[in-house]
Amino acid sequence: MRTSELQIALFEEFGALGSVLMTDLTLGSLGGRTGAEALAAGVPARQVWRALCDAKDVPADRRHGRGLREPQR
Repeated sequence: MRTSELQIALFEEFGALGSVLMTDLTLGSLGGRTGAEALAAGVPARQVWRALCDAKDVPADRRHGRGLREPQR
């Protein structure tokens, strides 16, 4: 997942709240960093997306990101 795909997935799943979640929600699975801080530290976008999905209880069938390609099996 590219950063641009993460941004699309955030908007599709959370709407305008997606950008707020990236900057304000600290995630224990990312070392207590926000999604934006984790990305800046080099954490892959896919890992940030999964951490946000876990924190916000996004159903498994939507974790690939709406509007993105289906995950490879």
